[in-house]
Amino acid sequence: QVQLVESGGGSVQPGGSLKLSCAASGIVFNRYDMAWYRQAPGKQREWVGAITAGGTADYPGSVKGRFTISRDNAKNTAYLQMNSLTPEETAVYYCKARSWRGHEYWGQGTQVTVSS
Repeated sequence: QVQLVESGGGSVQPGGSLKLSCAASGIVFNRYDMAWYRQAPGKQREWVGAITAGGTADYPGSVKGRFTISRDNAKNTAYLQMNSLTPEETAVYYCKARSWRGHEYWGQGTQVTVSS
């Protein structure tokens, strides 16, 4: 049974930082690309970055330079470090695992609230 469990969400003031974790089980983690998405109320789910199985990360322009994705294959965990957060980035953050065969799995999400 595949499980992705996000953690680390919470409330933070504008300009603050949070680090999210995505712990995977039931997959051969080092064979999966990992991605992070977010979805704000009333908006479409938005891609915020990804890291390949080989460790190469990529980001959209909106978060480049502020967000960092990393992975620890020994711990079957991916991370999303978020800095300089703005209120507009309040959303539920999700992680996704994708194999080279195209199998995809999603976590349940973790809430991030940026507010003063």
